Amino acid sequence: MIAEYVDVVIVGAGLSGIGAACHLSEKCPEKSYLIMESRDAMGGTWELFRYPGIRSDSDMHTLGYNFKPWLADKAIADGPSILKYINDAASEHSVNKHIRYGHKVTKASWSGKDATWTIEAETGRPGDFAVIRCGFIQMCSGYYNYESGYLPEFKGRERFHGDIIHPQHWPANLDYTGKRVVVIGSGATAMTLIPAMAEKAGHITMIQRSPTYVVSLPDTDWIANFLRKILPEKTAYAITRWKNIKYQEFVYRRSRTAPEKVKKHLLKMARKELGPDYDIDRHFTPNYGPWDQRLCLVPNSDLFLAIRSGKATVVTGEIEAFTENGVLMKSGDEHVADIVISATGLNLLVLGGTEFIVDGKTIDFPQTFSYKAMMYSDVPNMISTFGYINASWTLKADLTAEYACRLLSHMDETGMRQCTPRLRGKDRHMVARPWIENFSSGYIQRQMHVLPKQGDHEPWINTQDYRRDKKIIRDGEIDDGVLEFSNPVMQPGSANVESDAA
Repeated sequence: MIAEYVDVVIVGAGLSGIGAACHLSEKCPEKSYLIMESRDAMGGTWELFRYPGIRSDSDMHTLGYNFKPWLADKAIADGPSILKYINDAASEHSVNKHIRYGHKVTKASWSGKDATWTIEAETGRPGDFAVIRCGFIQMCSGYYNYESGYLPEFKGRERFHGDIIHPQHWPANLDYTGKRVVVIGSGATAMTLIPAMAEKAGHITMIQRSPTYVVSLPDTDWIANFLRKILPEKTAYAITRWKNIKYQEFVYRRSRTAPEKVKKHLLKMARKELGPDYDIDRHFTPNYGPWDQRLCLVPNSDLFLAIRSGKATVVTGEIEAFTENGVLMKSGDEHVADIVISATGLNLLVLGGTEFIVDGKTIDFPQTFSYKAMMYSDVPNMISTFGYINASWTLKADLTAEYACRLLSHMDETGMRQCTPRLRGKDRHMVARPWIENFSSGYIQRQMHVLPKQGDHEPWINTQDYRRDKKIIRDGEIDDGVLEFSNPVMQPGSANVESDAA
């Protein structure tokens, strides 16, 4: 069988993958490419999650692509609007025709002899798989397992007579009108579900083991909406994007340099929302500092409004077990429920669970060092996208996609077919650090052992700092003495590489 060949394979047709394809089609139009998507539609997270109220937890002027202005009035957008935005970007750059749906990439094998990846993908048909060969891979498969969310082992689950639902797999026909609902969790998903369900549910109770920092902001950006009236769309978008990036950076840095002051301000805001008699210390005061985990954004105070109205209640404590009728706390209190929603998080999945083999050797990614937080030591011709945990995901995704285009162009200009990050002599004794530091969220901490390492100096660090990354990634030299360029393009008649027929 002769496998199909393209210059670039992009794995994943979500926000990152579609963005990478748009950048590639604009900056490297001569490159052939395919997007391999395991599901039957584009959109990734925004196509998968269907729970009530699904929305962004970042403003769309930074979560949106740098090349496509966000034009809607609402800056905190609902899931269907974001999905439409992704689809529109794909259509505008003619990306759709390059997507292979129902292709789950399971294995990628590199041959240094041919300077080629051979990719195997399940197609969903028993015993059938597709094989694609390419010169370069861009992994845009996200960071979590699409097949199953994280569900802790709750004692007595089987005894519960009602429905237990994880938001990652929301039933299309779920009717919760007038029902007693318990939501377990206090992250962004829980904060979104509660106000969205409160109008129809009989009552909704959020059970949290520990609190989360919650901040309310308007879902519209009046400055952005004003600028669009007086300036060209792209100019207005660029200014708004710059403004919001600076604001994100300010809040994060302030959280690190003056955490107690930021904490005091956040709790003051919560007290103003819920009144002097509400137990803010118990229900909205975390045991960690601001931005040790993501702040939870609630647009237009919707969560606080649901609590004030009496339609929603927050309970803080540890769960003892499920009962026939609901959830029993270690305190002895039982919360009766018809439906329990386990908003307990995601299962992190590195590089989509793909097995990578380089010249016959399986890559153990926890033993690699990450180069600029997007390539890996001794793994050639592969870039992966992992966004920021302290800012909008797409800020990093855009930088990564731009870098991939610069790298591909450099290889063409120099006639090299292979680029591989290599540890230099001075790098071999650097301190190995966790790939993400100072971030205590469970979905990261549970799987830190399967992530690559970062070093203690550039370019082997994962900065989680957009301003610094612009210098390292966007402005840094491609040929920096760390990327090894090899495998020159064969000239006609050259015999320096064995032919496939040999």
